[in-house]
Parts: sequence; C-alpha cells; structure tokens
Amino acid sequence: MVVLQEGIIAFLSAVGLTTVVWLSAGVLFRAGRPSVPGLLLVLPLRGEAPAMEADMRELRRLQGRLPGARIVLADCGLTDDARGLAQYLADREEDAALVNAGDFRVE
Repeated sequence: MVVLQEGIIAFLSAVGLTTVVWLSAGVLFRAGRPSVPGLLLVLPLRGEAPAMEADMRELRRLQGRLPGARIVLADCGLTDDARGLAQYLADREEDAALVNAGDFRVE
C-alpha cells in the first residue's frame, strides 16, 4: 500500500512540475510576439449584413493574436440601418474604421 501511495505522489509531482515548465515556456515565448505594422483585417459589408456582429467578434479575436493589426469595415453598399450599426461597431473598437469601398486604398 505504501508503494502505491508513493507512486501516486511521484506521478502527481511529475505532472505538476511538467505543468509549471509548460506554462513558464509559454509565457516566455509569447512575450516576444512581434507586431505586424500595417496589417489590415478587411470585412467587406453589403446590404443588411446579417452576420456583421459575429464577423466583428471573430475579427476582434483574431486581432488579439496579431498585435498591430487594424480592422477595416468596407461599406460595399450597406443599408442605412446596417451602416449605422457598422459605424457603432467601428467607433466602439480602438483600432477599427468604417470606410466606403470606393475610397479604400492601400498604399
């Protein structure tokens, strides 16, 4: 019975040590993530754009993994209500903008 208890303690110690090493390595490797200046995440929007909010959430999640990225909502013919929502979503975010698709230029 003592051998079983010592085996379980050894196993849990090994798992705990492995977890600490894994988390420490993750922190060290993630700390040096380079930013990508000028990276644009463009979402073309047309009509009512029913999935606009879900797409915006996905772009925000992606933007969190890509430091320096900006979100651009391109108006390719939105309705007035949808454009108001797009403007609200762009204003709510720090690195987001709503632009007319005809005015959108990448230099």
